[in-house]
Amino acid sequence: MDRSNNTVRLRGDVTEPPRFSHMGRLGPYYTFPLSVERLSGTRDVLNVVCTQADAQIVSPGDSLLVEGEVRTYNNRSGTGSRLVITVLARQLNPSDGEYENFVELYGALCKPPVYRTTPMGREICDVMLAVNRRYGRSDYLPCIVWGLAAVRAAEWRVGDAVRLTGRLQSRRYVKVVEGEPTERVAFEVSAVTAELVEKE
Repeated sequence: MDRSNNTVRLRGDVTEPPRFSHMGRLGPYYTFPLSVERLSGTRDVLNVVCTQADAQIVSPGDSLLVEGEVRTYNNRSGTGSRLVITVLARQLNPSDGEYENFVELYGALCKPPVYRTTPMGREICDVMLAVNRRYGRSDYLPCIVWGLAAVRAAEWRVGDAVRLTGRLQSRRYVKVVEGEPTERVAFEVSAVTAELVEKE
């Protein structure tokens, strides 16, 4: 694994056929959901974006190894989550190995951390990382730090450089929209390690 700002490696199962996502500099891009099982048996369903050439070889039921970057953009359609998080596939290959979900990020804290405890008493700190990419753009990634690391993260300041590893997870929740409960899905990085580092 190199020391890039943004690395993700997923191994999971395709659950739906690819559909058109958007036009990019290299032509059309497509998206499909990849289901990755955790050790607990819970499944994270993550949206993968790939080129048209890769989309042509992807079918529901395929087991794939996806390597790339976590990407974000703002959804201005007015429906669904405002912050959309996907995985941009740099390499996509058939693979029948065990499920895998690994993310490594290096970025700067762009909002004050929010420390809290769960109803079960677990310590959590929510942090938002700005991760630079080429052409002067950045991805803004919500991350959750747990336990003693959460206590340390609560003392971080905006602008601090952070490197963390963990997994990209999906979480369903209910939001009331115009008086009606609506189920939505949030995506975030659940950190296994998180530490302050020197700015690179």
